[in-house]
Amino acid sequence: MDSTSSPETAPYVFDDFFASGKEESISPFLTTSSRSLGKNLHLKASIFAAFCLLAAFILSFFPSLAPIVSLLLVVTYFTAGMPALIDSIKDVFSLEINIDVLMTLAAFLSILIGSAMEGALLLVLFALSGAMEHAVTRKAQGSLSRLNQLCPTKAQVIDDDGKTKMRAVRDIKRGDTILVRSGEIVPLDGRVISGASSVNLVHLTGESLPVPKKIDDEVSAGAHNMEGVLTLKVTRGSTESTISRIVKLISQAQEARPKLQRWFDRFSKVYATSIIAIAFLLALLLPLIISISFLGTEGSVYRALAFLIAASPCALIIAVPIAYLSAISACARTGILLKGGVIFDALASCSTIAFDKTGTLTTGGLTLTGIIGEEQLTSVERDRLLSIAYSLERNTIHPIASAIVHYCEQRCIELLPVKEFKTIPGSGASGVVLVDGKEIHTFIGHPDYVLDKLEGSRRENLTKEIDVVRNNGELVALLYEESRVYLMRFKDEIRPHVSATVHALKKRWHYKTLMLSGDHATTAHAIANELGIEEVYADLKPEDKLQHVTRLAEQGKLAMIGDGINDAPALARATVGISMGGVGDTTTTDISDIVLLHDNIELLDWLVAKAKMVQTIVKENVAFAGAIICFISIAALLGYIPLWLAVILHEGGTVLVGLNSLRLLKSFKQKG
Repeated sequence: MDSTSSPETAPYVFDDFFASGKEESISPFLTTSSRSLGKNLHLKASIFAAFCLLAAFILSFFPSLAPIVSLLLVVTYFTAGMPALIDSIKDVFSLEINIDVLMTLAAFLSILIGSAMEGALLLVLFALSGAMEHAVTRKAQGSLSRLNQLCPTKAQVIDDDGKTKMRAVRDIKRGDTILVRSGEIVPLDGRVISGASSVNLVHLTGESLPVPKKIDDEVSAGAHNMEGVLTLKVTRGSTESTISRIVKLISQAQEARPKLQRWFDRFSKVYATSIIAIAFLLALLLPLIISISFLGTEGSVYRALAFLIAASPCALIIAVPIAYLSAISACARTGILLKGGVIFDALASCSTIAFDKTGTLTTGGLTLTGIIGEEQLTSVERDRLLSIAYSLERNTIHPIASAIVHYCEQRCIELLPVKEFKTIPGSGASGVVLVDGKEIHTFIGHPDYVLDKLEGSRRENLTKEIDVVRNNGELVALLYEESRVYLMRFKDEIRPHVSATVHALKKRWHYKTLMLSGDHATTAHAIANELGIEEVYADLKPEDKLQHVTRLAEQGKLAMIGDGINDAPALARATVGISMGGVGDTTTTDISDIVLLHDNIELLDWLVAKAKMVQTIVKENVAFAGAIICFISIAALLGYIPLWLAVILHEGGTVLVGLNSLRLLKSFKQKG
């Protein structure tokens, strides 16, 4: 390392790489040829041992070549057996008797009874199945490794003097300014302070359409900058970035083991010890029970070894984790993160699903749907009113203001000069708008602010009109122009495909659906009726939502989906908490069990189907593995199955269970 290097520009040292937990074969300290040799070394060694065993088997038919056969068997035992033997010795000294110890013991004891060829076959198949299990696991963990490699390790930092300097991402802190050019991957989470572009998040969230970004927009690490140049103010360091959080969530999901898997882990230790003890007793006692010898292919030791191999629960042990790991990977590639395979079991057991409304069933964005006036409006009059509303609301930050501005910008509505503008906290905004050379005093905002100033039948009629709008599930804002009053109607946008999703959850999976909302009852009921949701609880505070979820969870298993920090207590209490990762609060995503990275609520039906499929495949694997063990063990003990066939059937069952689990790797494919 260059002694003049500053801490900010110092490269990673040897220990840093191995502390990162990455696979040794991709180490930057290896040469290209060494890296190539080290890749899939376990599988390469297993295949080499298999070729040596095959050659030994063929040459064994020629007595004169016996020394060569012996040499090939020694190479096979060394290549396929030494790693297993070393690991088994470590396990024995640690008082850890497991299936690896069981299989290694059976393989090396085969030499003592003159069945070195069968022992070598066991080691080769055991090594090949282990390599295959490793490959399956790595494939299932592919989403995590791809995310780890997604972000660049260096970024262009803009110093105070305006000069750019390349620095390691790990040394860039919150508040630093970075430059992201066209075509580059965003290295850290940041807020746009200069420039405009669109970014592609397909590899991060599953969203295939580029998302436009302008000044003050947030950009996530891992986003692909499409065309423009962006200058970002870093909002999170490398350990806190979106990518880091996703990697952490996937890691937690892979480490959180379901109940059945935890039981198998505990069971395997007791089981392996018991099988070894039983095999030892059988080898000693069978000659005393039935008239067979100790040694030979019909002897008790041979049968005990065949039983030892057949009864090894390799297929049972691999049956559960690979299934859950494959399903977690498929969900991650689809844009859904689960914090553990146990969540699949919990989701499959739920009978009720509760939805938050705003930001979950709806986008949270309002759409202007119309204007109600005291007289029939012409198109010219309507455009004039829109110009007044647009000119006032462009100066405020509010969902209704955003809806008006967006509506008017799309239709190229004229912007008018405004004087004496002021906001009225909790009520709206007022000002003097210059229309055709005439100054008009205007107000836009909450109806109650103007209703208090009206009298008699005028106030009564306006109140009735407002009630009609609200009963239709729409929001209302009042535009007051001189002495005339107009009502502007707004509707919360329902997310695309939500209706079909709710219908599928009810009809296909027989879920009971309900809504928990802090909105007015009329608005909540209107949305629920449109979507076919059965029960509605409205005007709820966070503590009210928690109370309802607690009661419902006590009655049966409940899944809850929400987006805001006010939903966090309820999500934590539900059997399964599901959060909207795109619009959701960080607290909500951290506390939930499932995160929909791109707010893809339409995938709930697919996710429930995946949870049901996980349970089905796990049951298939366990039933198949258990049947294989019982059949081979009894047949081997009775002498109907030779040692070599017991080896093949045993390892073949393990491979089939792994392949069956890989069916879960299929992720969701968007139609069209």
